[in-house]
Amino acid sequence: MKLGLKVDVVTPRGAREGVPRLVELLARHRAGATFFFTLGRDHLFGQTWLPGSDVGRRCADEMRAARSAGFEAGIHAFDGARWRRAARSAGAVWTWREMQSACERFQEIFGEPALTHGAADWQMNRHAYRLTQRLGFRYCSDTRGVCPFVPVCNAEVIACPQLPTTLPVLDELIGCNGVTTDNVADHVLRLSAMPPPGGHVYTLRAEVEGMKLAPVFHKLLVGWRAQGYVPVALRDLADDINVARLPRHCVIDGNMPGRARTVARQGKEFLSY
Repeated sequence: MKLGLKVDVVTPRGAREGVPRLVELLARHRAGATFFFTLGRDHLFGQTWLPGSDVGRRCADEMRAARSAGFEAGIHAFDGARWRRAARSAGAVWTWREMQSACERFQEIFGEPALTHGAADWQMNRHAYRLTQRLGFRYCSDTRGVCPFVPVCNAEVIACPQLPTTLPVLDELIGCNGVTTDNVADHVLRLSAMPPPGGHVYTLRAEVEGMKLAPVFHKLLVGWRAQGYVPVALRDLADDINVARLPRHCVIDGNMPGRARTVARQGKEFLSY
Protein backbone atom coordinates (compact mmCIF):
# COMPACT_ATOMS: atom_id res chain seq x y z
CA MET A 1 0.00 0.00 0.00
CA LYS A 2 1.31 3.42 -0.99
CA LEU A 3 1.34 6.39 1.36
CA GLY A 4 1.80 9.77 -0.30
CA LEU A 5 4.10 12.31 1.36
CA LYS A 6 3.40 16.00 0.74
CA VAL A 7 6.10 18.41 1.96
CA ASP A 8 5.18 22.09 2.28
CA VAL A 9 8.16 24.47 2.09
CA VAL A 10 7.22 27.97 3.21
CA THR A 11 10.33 29.91 4.28
CA PRO A 12 13.96 30.42 3.19
CA ARG A 13 15.10 28.63 6.33
CA GLY A 14 12.84 25.71 5.54
CA ALA A 15 14.26 25.53 2.01
CA ARG A 16 17.88 25.87 3.09
CA GLU A 17 17.89 23.73 6.24
CA GLY A 18 14.74 21.64 6.32
CA VAL A 19 14.70 20.49 2.69
CA PRO A 20 18.26 19.06 2.60
CA ARG A 21 17.67 17.28 5.89
CA LEU A 22 14.42 15.79 4.62
CA VAL A 23 16.04 14.76 1.34
CA GLU A 24 18.72 12.88 3.29
CA LEU A 25 16.20 11.31 5.67
CA LEU A 26 13.83 10.25 2.89
CA ALA A 27 16.70 8.79 0.84
CA ARG A 28 17.89 6.82 3.86
CA HIS A 29 14.42 5.28 4.21
CA ARG A 30 14.05 4.80 0.42
CA ALA A 31 10.95 7.00 0.53
CA GLY A 32 9.55 9.32 -2.10
CA ALA A 33 7.82 12.67 -1.56
CA THR A 34 6.46 15.71 -3.35
CA PHE A 35 7.88 19.09 -2.28
CA PHE A 36 5.43 21.98 -2.63
CA PHE A 37 7.39 25.24 -2.66
CA THR A 38 6.50 28.82 -1.85
CA LEU A 39 8.02 30.53 -4.88
CA GLY A 40 7.74 34.24 -4.12
CA ARG A 41 7.58 36.31 -0.95
CA ASP A 42 7.85 34.93 2.57
CA HIS A 43 6.40 37.65 4.80
CA LEU A 44 7.84 38.00 8.29
CA PHE A 45 5.52 36.39 10.88
CA GLY A 46 2.93 35.82 8.14
CA GLN A 47 2.02 39.51 8.00
CA THR A 48 1.69 40.84 4.46
CA TRP A 49 2.44 44.41 5.52
CA LEU A 50 5.89 43.42 6.84
CA PRO A 51 8.86 43.01 4.50
CA GLY A 52 9.65 39.54 3.27
CA SER A 53 12.37 37.78 1.37
CA ASP A 54 11.92 36.17 -2.02
CA VAL A 55 12.10 32.43 -1.36
CA GLY A 56 12.24 31.42 -5.00
CA ARG A 57 15.08 33.74 -5.90
CA ARG A 58 17.12 33.06 -2.75
CA CYS A 59 16.63 29.30 -2.59
CA ALA A 60 16.34 28.15 -6.20
CA ASP A 61 19.44 25.97 -5.85
CA GLU A 62 17.99 24.08 -2.89
CA MET A 63 14.72 23.58 -4.77
CA ARG A 64 16.48 22.23 -7.84
CA ALA A 65 18.66 19.99 -5.67
CA ALA A 66 15.58 18.30 -4.20
CA ARG A 67 14.22 17.60 -7.66
CA SER A 68 17.63 16.40 -8.88
CA ALA A 69 17.63 13.93 -5.99
CA GLY A 70 14.53 12.33 -7.54
CA PHE A 71 11.74 14.08 -5.68
CA GLU A 72 8.71 15.66 -7.32
CA ALA A 73 8.31 19.45 -7.13
CA GLY A 74 5.08 21.43 -7.15
CA ILE A 75 3.54 24.79 -6.27
CA HIS A 76 2.53 25.71 -2.72
CA ALA A 77 1.93 29.40 -3.46
CA PHE A 78 3.62 32.46 -4.87
CA ASP A 79 3.07 34.53 -1.73
CA GLY A 80 2.06 32.04 0.96
CA ALA A 81 1.00 34.54 3.61
CA ARG A 82 -1.10 36.51 1.12
CA TRP A 83 -2.74 33.30 -0.15
CA ARG A 84 -3.56 32.05 3.35
CA ARG A 85 -5.02 35.41 4.29
CA ALA A 86 -7.07 36.26 1.20
CA ALA A 87 -7.61 33.29 -1.11
CA ARG A 88 -10.86 31.94 0.31
CA SER A 89 -12.79 35.13 -0.54
CA ALA A 90 -10.68 36.41 -3.45
CA GLY A 91 -12.01 37.19 -6.91
CA ALA A 92 -11.03 35.84 -10.31
CA VAL A 93 -8.41 38.47 -11.19
CA TRP A 94 -6.56 38.23 -7.87
CA THR A 95 -6.58 34.42 -7.98
CA TRP A 96 -5.33 34.32 -11.57
CA ARG A 97 -2.52 36.75 -10.78
CA GLU A 98 -1.30 34.74 -7.79
CA MET A 99 -1.44 31.34 -9.49
CA GLN A 100 0.00 32.58 -12.78
CA SER A 101 2.89 34.27 -10.93
CA ALA A 102 3.63 30.97 -9.17
CA CYS A 103 3.55 29.07 -12.47
CA GLU A 104 5.90 31.56 -14.12
CA ARG A 105 8.37 31.41 -11.24
CA PHE A 106 8.25 27.59 -11.21
CA GLN A 107 9.07 27.59 -14.95
CA GLU A 108 11.93 30.00 -14.31
CA ILE A 109 13.43 27.84 -11.55
CA PHE A 110 12.89 24.36 -12.94
CA GLY A 111 12.80 24.97 -16.69
CA GLU A 112 9.48 23.19 -17.14
CA PRO A 113 5.82 23.72 -16.21
CA ALA A 114 4.45 22.73 -12.82
CA LEU A 115 2.18 19.70 -12.91
CA THR A 116 0.75 19.91 -9.39
CA HIS A 117 -0.49 22.46 -6.86
CA GLY A 118 -0.98 22.14 -3.10
CA ALA A 119 -2.72 25.26 -1.79
CA ALA A 120 -1.22 27.00 1.22
CA ASP A 121 -3.12 26.05 4.38
CA TRP A 122 -5.74 24.31 2.20
CA GLN A 123 -7.29 27.66 1.24
CA MET A 124 -9.18 27.62 -2.08
CA ASN A 125 -11.96 29.37 -3.98
CA ARG A 126 -14.01 28.54 -7.07
CA HIS A 127 -11.67 30.47 -9.37
CA ALA A 128 -8.67 28.53 -8.05
CA TYR A 129 -10.40 25.20 -8.67
CA ARG A 130 -11.12 26.26 -12.24
CA LEU A 131 -7.51 27.31 -12.74
CA THR A 132 -6.21 23.92 -11.66
CA GLN A 133 -7.52 22.59 -14.97
CA ARG A 134 -6.81 25.69 -17.08
CA LEU A 135 -3.17 25.82 -15.96
CA GLY A 136 -2.60 22.22 -16.93
CA PHE A 137 -2.02 20.58 -13.57
CA ARG A 138 -2.10 16.79 -13.73
CA TYR A 139 -3.55 16.54 -10.21
CA CYS A 140 -3.73 18.75 -7.13
CA SER A 141 -3.64 18.33 -3.36
CA ASP A 142 -5.51 21.42 -2.16
CA THR A 143 -8.02 19.77 0.15
CA ARG A 144 -8.55 17.62 3.22
CA GLY A 145 -10.53 14.43 2.77
CA VAL A 146 -10.64 10.66 2.76
CA CYS A 147 -9.89 9.48 -0.80
CA PRO A 148 -8.93 10.72 -4.29
CA PHE A 149 -11.83 12.43 -6.06
CA VAL A 150 -12.91 14.68 -8.89
CA PRO A 151 -13.91 18.04 -7.34
CA VAL A 152 -17.26 19.65 -8.02
CA CYS A 153 -17.54 23.36 -7.19
CA ASN A 154 -20.99 24.96 -7.33
CA ALA A 155 -22.20 22.06 -9.52
CA GLU A 156 -19.27 22.58 -11.92
CA VAL A 157 -17.11 19.50 -12.46
CA ILE A 158 -13.41 20.39 -12.32
CA ALA A 159 -11.29 18.26 -14.64
CA CYS A 160 -8.34 17.97 -12.28
CA PRO A 161 -8.42 15.26 -9.60
CA GLN A 162 -7.71 16.01 -5.97
CA LEU A 163 -5.46 13.84 -3.77
CA PRO A 164 -6.53 15.19 -0.37
CA THR A 165 -4.55 15.08 2.84
CA THR A 166 -6.14 12.23 4.81
CA LEU A 167 -4.13 12.26 8.05
CA PRO A 168 -3.89 15.07 10.61
CA VAL A 169 -0.74 17.17 10.72
CA LEU A 170 1.43 17.46 13.81
CA ASP A 171 0.42 20.97 14.85
CA GLU A 172 -3.23 19.88 14.91
CA LEU A 173 -2.42 17.11 17.39
CA ILE A 174 0.34 18.29 19.73
CA GLY A 175 -1.09 19.89 22.84
CA CYS A 176 -4.55 18.36 22.47
CA ASN A 177 -5.96 15.36 24.36
CA GLY A 178 -2.66 14.46 25.96
CA VAL A 179 -0.70 14.34 22.69
CA THR A 180 2.90 15.54 23.04
CA THR A 181 6.00 15.54 20.87
CA ASP A 182 6.97 12.29 22.62
CA ASN A 183 3.83 10.36 21.66
CA VAL A 184 2.50 12.14 18.56
CA ALA A 185 4.12 9.64 16.16
CA ASP A 186 2.38 6.77 17.95
CA HIS A 187 -0.91 8.65 17.64
CA VAL A 188 -0.51 9.18 13.88
CA LEU A 189 0.50 5.54 13.41
CA ARG A 190 -2.65 4.39 15.17
CA LEU A 191 -4.69 6.51 12.75
CA SER A 192 -2.89 5.04 9.73
CA ALA A 193 -3.06 1.42 10.88
CA MET A 194 -6.13 0.68 8.73
CA PRO A 195 -5.39 1.92 5.20
CA PRO A 196 -8.27 3.31 3.12
CA PRO A 197 -8.74 1.94 -0.42
CA GLY A 198 -7.12 5.00 -2.00
CA GLY A 199 -4.19 5.07 0.42
CA HIS A 200 -3.20 7.86 2.80
CA VAL A 201 -1.67 11.29 2.17
CA TYR A 202 0.35 12.88 4.95
CA THR A 203 1.36 16.56 4.89
CA LEU A 204 4.56 17.64 6.63
CA ARG A 205 6.49 20.90 6.71
CA ALA A 206 10.15 21.50 6.00
CA GLU A 207 10.14 23.96 8.90
CA VAL A 208 8.82 21.32 11.35
CA GLU A 209 9.54 17.70 10.39
CA GLY A 210 12.63 18.84 8.54
CA MET A 211 14.01 20.59 11.61
CA LYS A 212 13.00 20.33 15.27
CA LEU A 213 10.62 17.39 14.82
CA ALA A 214 12.81 15.40 12.42
CA PRO A 215 13.04 12.57 15.02
CA VAL A 216 9.23 12.33 15.00
CA PHE A 217 9.21 12.02 11.22
CA HIS A 218 11.94 9.36 11.37
CA LYS A 219 9.73 7.37 13.76
CA LEU A 220 6.78 7.76 11.40
CA LEU A 221 8.77 6.48 8.44
CA VAL A 222 9.91 3.43 10.42
CA GLY A 223 6.36 2.83 11.68
CA TRP A 224 4.76 3.14 8.24
CA ARG A 225 7.20 0.61 6.81
CA ALA A 226 6.29 -1.76 9.63
CA GLN A 227 2.61 -1.28 8.77
CA GLY A 228 3.30 -2.30 5.17
CA TYR A 229 3.28 1.15 3.56
CA VAL A 230 5.62 2.36 0.85
CA PRO A 231 6.06 6.16 1.23
CA VAL A 232 5.90 7.73 -2.24
CA ALA A 233 5.55 11.01 -4.10
CA LEU A 234 1.99 12.03 -4.88
CA ARG A 235 2.66 11.49 -8.59
CA ASP A 236 2.95 7.76 -7.79
CA LEU A 237 -0.53 7.82 -6.28
CA ALA A 238 -1.77 9.72 -9.33
CA ASP A 239 -0.29 7.02 -11.58
CA ASP A 240 -2.66 4.49 -10.00
CA ILE A 241 -5.77 6.59 -10.60
CA ASN A 242 -8.33 5.94 -13.29
CA VAL A 243 -9.86 9.41 -13.42
CA ALA A 244 -12.95 8.14 -15.23
CA ARG A 245 -13.76 5.93 -12.25
CA LEU A 246 -13.05 8.45 -9.50
CA PRO A 247 -16.03 9.56 -7.42
CA ARG A 248 -17.18 13.15 -7.82
CA HIS A 249 -17.40 15.07 -4.58
CA CYS A 250 -18.48 18.60 -3.80
CA VAL A 251 -15.74 20.79 -2.33
CA ILE A 252 -16.71 22.76 0.76
CA ASP A 253 -15.14 24.96 3.42
CA GLY A 254 -15.20 23.24 6.78
CA ASN A 255 -13.54 23.03 10.17
CA MET A 256 -10.78 20.65 11.14
CA PRO A 257 -9.94 19.77 14.75
CA GLY A 258 -6.93 21.76 15.87
CA ARG A 259 -7.17 24.42 13.15
CA ALA A 260 -8.31 27.99 13.74
CA ARG A 261 -9.56 28.71 10.21
CA THR A 262 -11.75 26.70 7.91
CA VAL A 263 -10.09 24.69 5.14
CA ALA A 264 -11.10 23.28 1.76
CA ARG A 265 -12.64 19.86 2.35
CA GLN A 266 -14.00 16.92 0.42
CA GLY A 267 -17.75 17.07 0.84
CA LYS A 268 -20.59 14.74 -0.09
CA GLU A 269 -20.53 12.74 -3.27
CA PHE A 270 -22.10 14.75 -6.09
CA LEU A 271 -25.56 13.55 -7.19
CA SER A 272 -25.34 10.43 -5.02
CA TYR A 273 -28.59 8.80 -3.96
